[in-house]
Amino acid sequence: QLQLVESGGGFVQPGGSLRLSCAASGFTLDSSSIGWFRQAPGKAREGVSCISSSGDSTNYADSVKGRFTISRDNAKNTVYLQMNSLKPEDTGVYYCARAPYYYCPAYVIKLYDYWGQGTQVTVSS
Repeated sequence: QLQLVESGGGFVQPGGSLRLSCAASGFTLDSSSIGWFRQAPGKAREGVSCISSSGDSTNYADSVKGRFTISRDNAKNTVYLQMNSLKPEDTGVYYCARAPYYYCPAYVIKLYDYWGQGTQVTVSS
């Protein structure tokens, strides 16, 4: 079984923080870049952030730059997304996904071959 499992989502007020985790099983992440995507109701899935296999390169969407931080612990086979200063427009289902490259490709869904089930993030007062 090859699986990615997200956790850490929840309900938070604007300005709050959440830390999402993406844990892999059935394979190791050390040769894969990992991206985070999100999808709001009625909207297309969009790329949020991505980290290279070794963690030496990271990408962020303009909408989250300066607020979100992606990191990885390959020894634990886990990737994290720290989300600070959350805004209502950050609301959506967050997915982690694997790309079979050492460095991140573009945020094109077809380039990512394994996906988690998603975790809900709701930012509201």
